[in-house]
Amino acid sequence: MKKVLVFGTFDGIHQGHQCLFREAKKYGDRLYVVVALDVTVERVKGRKPRLSQQNRLREVARQPEVDEALLGNPGDKYAVIEQVRPDVICLGYDQKAFVGTLGEALMMRGLSVRMVRLKPFHPERYKSSLLHL
Repeated sequence: MKKVLVFGTFDGIHQGHQCLFREAKKYGDRLYVVVALDVTVERVKGRKPRLSQQNRLREVARQPEVDEALLGNPGDKYAVIEQVRPDVICLGYDQKAFVGTLGEALMMRGLSVRMVRLKPFHPERYKSSLLHL
């Protein structure tokens, strides 16, 4: 069984997120989605998320393509990847946080994971920062 992993904030699910999940699911049999912790969102985006991590986790888990939704790890951001042991990690078209050193960090942990950058779905319309969710 091929496992696919995506990660992000998901502060109000919109059609861009739904497309991300559909496209990621094409790369495997099971889709795991890691939802960023509130403290991580604050650190990366410089603001608190609109919805709590538990509410965002619940919203993600309700999506039909998502087989399992998990919260990120507060201490070791790569621990959840080790836990899932995905075959593929799909990155959003504009995803920058934690991506620069991801391949190297996974290799150091003995994980061989294919990384795929997904195409945007109408980014001029379906982008969280534009929708003010």
